[in-house]
Amino acid sequence: MILVLDYGMSNLRSVSKALEKLGSRVTVSSRPEDLEKAQKVVLPGVGAFGDAMEELEKRKLAAPLKDFMKSGRPFLGICLGLQLLFDASDENPGVPGLGIVPGKVARFSPAPGFKVPHMGWNQLRIRQPQAPLLRGVSDGSFVYFVHSYYVLPESQQIVLADSDYSPAFAAMIGQNNIYGCQFHPEKSQEAGLKILENFVKL
Repeated sequence: MILVLDYGMSNLRSVSKALEKLGSRVTVSSRPEDLEKAQKVVLPGVGAFGDAMEELEKRKLAAPLKDFMKSGRPFLGICLGLQLLFDASDENPGVPGLGIVPGKVARFSPAPGFKVPHMGWNQLRIRQPQAPLLRGVSDGSFVYFVHSYYVLPESQQIVLADSDYSPAFAAMIGQNNIYGCQFHPEKSQEAGLKILENFVKL
């Protein structure tokens, strides 16, 4: 069973439908006890870092979510769900993140030809083609982004793929059983569905 975690900060339907289309049994829940029973967890997210952390704490989801990730079971964070894994974000200084992945979240600086937010299709530059979630995904595949902030991991060794913008940024990370996509795989057609299929098969 894949648990799509509902904390009031995401479009759950598109993610759930994509996973169901791939043959998964999906449960959407905001109950902390369901994290204990889940085989895999997906944390989508749209909105502000500080608001999201406030909702996770208010709903008593932050601690069991961290316990889940430490258990070794597969986890996937999408967009804001990736950013929440880090220690802090420039979006809301002073608000701690989940602190699972060392590093922080920074804001794109507007530059000639580069609008903020970064919105639309952009190519993946795959750094680790052997990563389980990238099996069958071609270097240069286009995926769909909507974001003004990007993650800065302390270790570049966890970056599975990056993408060019201003500056180039980590588009996908993997740390043991924990994965994260800055793009929306559920909206990224063939490449995104392949990544979700690989997650389902873990």
